[in-house]
Amino acid sequence: MKNHKQKIAAVLLAAAIGTTSLPFAVMNAQAASDTNAVAAVSANQDLKAAINDLIKLGVLHGYQDGSIREQNQITRAEIAKLVVKTFDLQGKAEGQALLSDVSEKEWYYDYVMEAVGQGIMQADNGAFNPSAAVSDDELVQIVSKALKRDVKSVQYWMSQQVSASQSASRGEAIQLLHTSRKAIPSENAKIKSVEVLNAITLVVTFDAPLTADDEAFAKAKEDFVFNDGLTLTNMPRLKTGSIATYIVPTSVQKEGTKYNLTYKGKNEGSFTGSGTKLEMTTASQVTNDTFEIEALKANGVVDYGYIISAYSGGRGANAFVLDDNNKANGQTYQVISSMQARQVTITPEGGQPIIAKYVPFTQSTDGKQEPKFRLPEGQVLTPGVKYTVTSDWASIANPTFVAQEIASLQVTGAEATSDVSINVTLSQDPGDELFSGRSVELTAPNGDKLLATYKYSSRKGAVGVFDIQKDGKLTSGTTYSVAPVGAWATASQVSLTGK
Repeated sequence: MKNHKQKIAAVLLAAAIGTTSLPFAVMNAQAASDTNAVAAVSANQDLKAAINDLIKLGVLHGYQDGSIREQNQITRAEIAKLVVKTFDLQGKAEGQALLSDVSEKEWYYDYVMEAVGQGIMQADNGAFNPSAAVSDDELVQIVSKALKRDVKSVQYWMSQQVSASQSASRGEAIQLLHTSRKAIPSENAKIKSVEVLNAITLVVTFDAPLTADDEAFAKAKEDFVFNDGLTLTNMPRLKTGSIATYIVPTSVQKEGTKYNLTYKGKNEGSFTGSGTKLEMTTASQVTNDTFEIEALKANGVVDYGYIISAYSGGRGANAFVLDDNNKANGQTYQVISSMQARQVTITPEGGQPIIAKYVPFTQSTDGKQEPKFRLPEGQVLTPGVKYTVTSDWASIANPTFVAQEIASLQVTGAEATSDVSINVTLSQDPGDELFSGRSVELTAPNGDKLLATYKYSSRKGAVGVFDIQKDGKLTSGTTYSVAPVGAWATASQVSLTGK
């Protein structure tokens, strides 16, 4: 149900947008009219601030009578103009939209053409329906596409004022756009605060989101500089529902050490290294050379994949928003940041410790939080031996298991999809990205060999994509035998023919 008080407070918001009877064409009131419009707004400070800011930015203009009329429903034509102006999207459409119900004479023509041409709004069978009302859900989708931000974040911002699935008012649209405008990436973003979550995770809040270039790992690693050997271990990831707050993974911090953070050459303050370890649950064997460490959301531990903007669309109902205190539904969560470059120690009873490294893209798969770790190449777990897993970044409640002999996966088929890529099929779905880090060798009749390695996150059921390495290519018409590299799988008379 919509917040009744906010709906009443929103009753004065629409002068900046226009109505069917008074279209945007007449929205060119003088500054005095704009001032009167703002003065007429109710005492709701958020609404007043939103209107005032967007008027100053030239996004909104009051009507000739100085009114705002935000209680009325917003139309598709009106939101097209507001979105294009809010996000400065003029002149960016690559093609000309063909619309049957939008004339060049209309005040909204240019804005509609931009919105449709850029894929921000749809026109079914060439009909835009400029006078149709916009639902809350549709408003969220439009803003998400315009801002290029995940839907869940925009839904969260919208939920702060209304619930979804009802017609959007002009006031609601203004408030959402005002919030969303703050989330436009900036190459000049500056750090506002740094918080230490645990021994491998920082939360860094900027005054604006980073650009895609600044988020990229190679660039971010140059920009984020620490003392005492601390490093960035993967790219910073924007938290779902935040404006510009990032989960930042680091190497293991030294408890009590004072770290200085320099960002893009400027000193951005200091923080004290944390000794807080992630509360993991159980270590268990997965294959003869791989084991996993489980974490449970029920215990208040969440993998960052469920709470970051980049992944929220792919996580479906499992994705959610943590507030500034890392709480959701009354539960405070520990956050597992990226496992990239992580390692743990596994020690056989009566034997020497072994360093096992994280298997990429396995930290949260198939709805489970169970990052995988693999022994050095060529080493396997010895059946019947008890192993104990320890870590300098995690506390494991049940760290021991007795190794068993686990049957290898079975390759049953292979097919060339191009001259540089093949599909490898197993007898059954391995689940949990167990293809990760694996390779197969292709041998031609003349003895020439090619190496193909699994393409991360490409698995569809029992089939995984493997890419030819070292600029190798399959020869058209040549039949290759296919054999797994190492003991991770077996294959009997599997072959493929190059395309």
